Amino acid sequence: MAQFITYTTVAIFILNIFLAIALIFLERRDATSTWAWLLVLFFIPVLGFFIYLTFGRQLRKKQLFRWEDRNKIGIEQLVNYQIEAIEDGTFDFRLDDTAHYQDMVYLHLRNNHALLTQDNNMEIFNDGGKKFEALLDDLENAKDHIHIQYYIFRLDNLGQRILDILIRKAKSGVRVRVLFDDIGSRGLRKRHFRELTAAGGEVEAFFPAILPLINPRMNYRNHRKIAIIDGRVGYVGGFNVGDEYLGLNRRFGYWRDTHLRIEGSAVHPLQTRFILDWNQASASHDIEYHERYFPAIPRKGSVGMQIVSSGPDEQWEQIKDGYLKMIHLAKKYIYIQTPYFIPDASFLDALRIACLSGIDVRIMIPNKPDHMFVYWATYSHVGILLRAGAKVYIYENGFIHAKMIVVDDEVATVGTANIDVRSFKLNFEINAFIYDREKSHELAELFEQDMRLSTELTLEAYQNRTTNIRFKESVSRLLSPIL
Repeated sequence: MAQFITYTTVAIFILNIFLAIALIFLERRDATSTWAWLLVLFFIPVLGFFIYLTFGRQLRKKQLFRWEDRNKIGIEQLVNYQIEAIEDGTFDFRLDDTAHYQDMVYLHLRNNHALLTQDNNMEIFNDGGKKFEALLDDLENAKDHIHIQYYIFRLDNLGQRILDILIRKAKSGVRVRVLFDDIGSRGLRKRHFRELTAAGGEVEAFFPAILPLINPRMNYRNHRKIAIIDGRVGYVGGFNVGDEYLGLNRRFGYWRDTHLRIEGSAVHPLQTRFILDWNQASASHDIEYHERYFPAIPRKGSVGMQIVSSGPDEQWEQIKDGYLKMIHLAKKYIYIQTPYFIPDASFLDALRIACLSGIDVRIMIPNKPDHMFVYWATYSHVGILLRAGAKVYIYENGFIHAKMIVVDDEVATVGTANIDVRSFKLNFEINAFIYDREKSHELAELFEQDMRLSTELTLEAYQNRTTNIRFKESVSRLLSPIL
């Protein structure tokens, strides 16, 4: 027996060495996450191996999202035109708000092929009831197609209301497609949509489990939440589908989030993103180009906007790059709302430098955790910025899940990307970057309203935290590169 234990120990030790070699020389991670995984492997020898298999494996760098028909809507040509026009100074910026941030527009064009659209009308929702009331109304009025994509889709009361409408619309001849993430919508299966598929609707799961109820791919999830109706109305933001997003979960209470309803040409990039994601998930029902998905849209407004997506299949972290550009351009203030604040060194340094430069940096985080380690890692990171002069607010009126940054009443972003490694590197995300004074000011006012429902975390209060909290922070901060 003793000999068996010795052989087993040696085998585990050797396995850990080979896995460590793979981490260092083959996967070519950044040094911070490499060290974090090495600690897990060597301090938790057996369990650490399985944790790595579940959470640590990198996505193979291959082109996941292919849609050969993109050239039919002229994406590449339009992107090249906008890049060249900005370079030679001939681009037609309809508003000074957008022209002021032309270097940021240029960044997203080159970094993500994110077209600038300047004819949008945008409605902001910070309440789940109002957001879903508008979405349900738009679904009821759909005439041609409905494309829905959510990280979490629950078939509770809200989910069933949406599904009932989708079934009716499919029976009436509307083309209905639903895409959900297999891990986010844990327990949801395509068989739960039998009535919808029988009516002609289509349903797909993103990166589904190979075995029933077992999905070892915990990373690389599709965290996007978008909806497109008739190619004319689009939604993007933080709300998933479920009763808790209406504030009906006792654990979280009121759910504070931010979501956008868009009419205008920005709906077309949302549509493209959905089609790319759908075609990746679908084995046999790819969407091919048709004018019905990209109808001519009369000018609805004057809001400038770029739809930017990012994911682990990309070389760079496009949404994070956009966040950093906003921070670097700030002259007066930076308002940030995020449920998870676990920035990498570049993001933390950018905010610290902004604070020390006299910029009014304010960060709002939840008062309760939905993930314990993430919560205490968040607490630890805001503590660093408190010392640099940032103001930190703990939202007390339920749970804040909004992913929003506003700078100087001039530029803002709303979407699905949190401020953490998971959103920056591991998940597939999407954000709207908004170049409009009126809408940026409206988002800033919402932030200031939420301040009245929050408690300010002062530097003195943070420094007087208990030993127990300090220990939780230390452990969580150590694990933060892989949370």
